[in-house]
Amino acid sequence: MLRSPGMPALIAMSLLGFTSFFLTLSALPLWAVDQGVPEALAGLVTTVMLVATVGCQVLVPAAVRLIGQPATLAVGLFALGAPTPLLLLSDQLGWLLAVSAVRGLGFAILTVLTPLVATQIAPPGSHGRAIGLYGLAVAVPNVAAVPLAVALTDAGHFPVVAGLGAVPVLAIPLVRRFPPPPPARPRQAGRARLPVASLAGILGLLLALTLSGGGIFAIVPVQLNESGAVVTWALLLLGVTSALARWRAGSLADRAGPARLLPACAVVGVLGLGLLGWGAAGTGAGPGALVVLGAAIFGLAYGGAQNLTLLLSFDLAGPDRRTPASAAWNATYDAGTAIGALLIGAVAAGSSLTVAMLGCAGLVVVTAVVAVVSARGRA
Repeated sequence: MLRSPGMPALIAMSLLGFTSFFLTLSALPLWAVDQGVPEALAGLVTTVMLVATVGCQVLVPAAVRLIGQPATLAVGLFALGAPTPLLLLSDQLGWLLAVSAVRGLGFAILTVLTPLVATQIAPPGSHGRAIGLYGLAVAVPNVAAVPLAVALTDAGHFPVVAGLGAVPVLAIPLVRRFPPPPPARPRQAGRARLPVASLAGILGLLLALTLSGGGIFAIVPVQLNESGAVVTWALLLLGVTSALARWRAGSLADRAGPARLLPACAVVGVLGLGLLGWGAAGTGAGPGALVVLGAAIFGLAYGGAQNLTLLLSFDLAGPDRRTPASAAWNATYDAGTAIGALLIGAVAAGSSLTVAMLGCAGLVVVTAVVAVVSARGRA
């Protein structure tokens, strides 16, 4: 798979693009609080960016038709990376929200088109492995960039984080190294539209898990800011297990089918959220270890479900509707992260992080039942 034409360029572009996103995911809310933004509004900078992302994702298929896939990717990389150092021009919440919104437009393009390129590169029957390898390239910045950025921000070096956030611009020359997308085939009767009901059932589980993940990334550093080592290890291990699960889930899905693996993802996710919430209720080394363990276990479900639900979405859509299916999947992913950053922050500030995590676990249970029924119906 690594020798497939265009795959090295896709991996490099994904590493650079998602590094910018993950650098600011947890660090920007933390820095905003340090600059005087109320704690309850800390997650708003993430929410605004991802609201802009979701709003733009539905327009990406039209942009590709208008100016082509390479030019659309170049615009996305520039919009994501170039404005990031501008965060340093003002610490006012309005300015931070405006810059975040512009970056969200670029992130929308990157998230919709990169998994689509992975399927265009992959030989038949290997989409799971291609998506897994792409997912690993996306998850590696999560492993390194999130804890690094939090540590730098805690040490007063957020300007370094903002400067590093411009790296997607370096990937612009790579956009022409991919094989051209296959020509569109005439649509068959009954396939002109996405199967919305089945797709919504599967993406509901993705929404619940990304909502939980968005809350963990944005709010755990704020809620547990007196336990710096616990936060760093929790975010690091969540990123590691998420990366490994997203990578290996692709190979398993090629052999067993993605639908069969969804129930296991749900069970693991509920277990991880429960342990994290339990640990957040106490103080000291024991509860801190539970927070770290819970985050690591949750990462398995968080990463694995991303691969599985994306593959199921592409299967449901068929070869001719994968661009809008990718847009729907990414809109769900980013909406969940945005909602989680704001909702979990509000619940944790008004009640406790434990209550917020247990609520997320209940949501995963409910949506998992619907997702399994939808996946079996597809099969």
